[in-house]
Amino acid sequence: MKKLSLDRILQNQGFGTRKGCRGLVEDGDVTIAGEVVTDYKREFDPTGLEFTVFDEPWLYREHVYIALNKPANFECSRKPSHHPGVHTLLPEQFTWRDVQPVGRLDHDTTGLLLLSDHGAFIHAQSHPKHHQPKVYVATLAEPADQSLADALLAGVKLADEPAPLAAQVAKLIDPTHIEIVIDQGKYHQVKRMLAAAGNHCAALARVQIGGLTLAALDLAEGEWCYLDEEQLAILNSEA
Repeated sequence: MKKLSLDRILQNQGFGTRKGCRGLVEDGDVTIAGEVVTDYKREFDPTGLEFTVFDEPWLYREHVYIALNKPANFECSRKPSHHPGVHTLLPEQFTWRDVQPVGRLDHDTTGLLLLSDHGAFIHAQSHPKHHQPKVYVATLAEPADQSLADALLAGVKLADEPAPLAAQVAKLIDPTHIEIVIDQGKYHQVKRMLAAAGNHCAALARVQIGGLTLAALDLAEGEWCYLDEEQLAILNSEA
């Protein structure tokens, strides 16, 4: 990658407008290799560049790929209506970088949410034609038996769908919890399928996308992490 001026590097990484980034440099708030750099025109190779802003370490990333353990009562929207947006759980730089959720979880649905500023990645992970499987665990409003899982596997009819929708996997964990795997990603699909099968969803958590599990990421609710190359390879092999 060709060298870039420091103000452009900071702007690319989400530290504000070009003018704002110049101010950060001139105020002595940016350090590279232990040196406070005050010339915003100074050029660096951004590949693997490590720097600090306000003494917080950062690594230059052309794109960011993030996993978040979404808590309840957060909306997957840049303009939330009734609850805080998931962006409030992330550093402000990600908003400047236009990091977006890959698909959406309802405000009351918890669990694994991917976010990125890389359009091709977002498309590959979210477009229905790629059939990326997603695993959910639903807490049921009423105790159920195997007949509920059987109905979901056979397919249930939703009001606005031309054909019945079936779960890839439906496994009763206990009378009030069921694991459901789908790959269509229709609006409120799991909740609506459970209702169509004669039960209702009291709580819903997404625990896996493709081969990437929330358990393996070891994130508490509200915590996030960058995805490494191995984790991205797991996702891309499924998409």
